[in-house]
This record gives sequence, C-alpha cells and structure tokens, in this order.
Amino acid sequence: MKLWPGWLVVLAAACGSGTRAAPETTTANLIETNATVVRVIDGDTIDADIHGTTERVRLIGIDTPETKKPNTPVQCYGPEASNFTKHTLPAGTAVLIVRDVEARDIYGRLLGYVYRSGDGLFVNLELAVEGYARVLTIRPNDAHVAEFVQAARVAEATDLGLWGACSG
Repeated sequence: MKLWPGWLVVLAAACGSGTRAAPETTTANLIETNATVVRVIDGDTIDADIHGTTERVRLIGIDTPETKKPNTPVQCYGPEASNFTKHTLPAGTAVLIVRDVEARDIYGRLLGYVYRSGDGLFVNLELAVEGYARVLTIRPNDAHVAEFVQAARVAEATDLGLWGACSG
C-alpha cells in the first residue's frame, strides 16, 4: 500500500492509538477506508460496519436537531438533517472514521469524524456548512472546533438551513 504524506497519522488516529491528529480534508489522505455505512440513525448518528462489527457512531463536534431521542419531540429541522445525512451517506457508502481523544461517549457510541471515501467529503463539517447542525464541543474532542464554529457562523449569518427555519 502506498502511503501519502500524513497517512500514518490518519491511520494511527483511525485505529485508536490515542494520537490526537485528525486528517487534512484532502482526497489524497482518504483513499483507504475503515468502515462502511450500515444505516443512518439521524442527522449526527450512523451505524457503521467496522471490520465485521456494527458500531453506532456519533459524529463529533456538531449537533443536529433530534428526531429519535426517547422522550423528546422531533425538533425543528431534525427530519431535514436526517434526510441530508441519509442522502450523503446511503447504506454501503465507504467511509473513513477518525477518532479524537476519547473513543466513546457516555452512551457507548464510537465518537468520530466521518469522511466519505469516494470524494473525501468531511461529513461532520458539511452538516455545519449547510446549516443542518449547530456546533457541539465536548472537550477534549475538539480537533476541528475552529472549522465547525466558522461554518456555523456563516450558515447562521445567511439564515441557511435550521438558522432560517427555526426560531430561537
């Protein structure tokens, strides 16, 4: 396997070495995959097949409106966010899931930055860019916080997505 510059950092992070580095969002770093989308749960949660095991994966750094949270009503723009993620990551999509500092949240979900392997799309960031998500920073998992904040500010300033559709 040919390794591009920076690939070892990406591979180490993806494999859970505790390395904090996250990949640059270039296609050259995203040739390999480590998971396949099984299904989309909602805007910020997917099930992925990782080496034969289905894992629930929570996208780090962003928060989409709820559609499936127990005892919580469907929130404004939640169905749109879920549909966007379903369209962006249909079942069978090859992805690269990169971890940050903490591997799992309190619910046992794998925490990850998700990159679509076909074109290198940084899905977490795209949700913020397109106005489907707010920023949710839970330290120490904050490798891309500046990118998410900038994307959300632009979406909010232009009333894109949930920023224009939902009051408050």
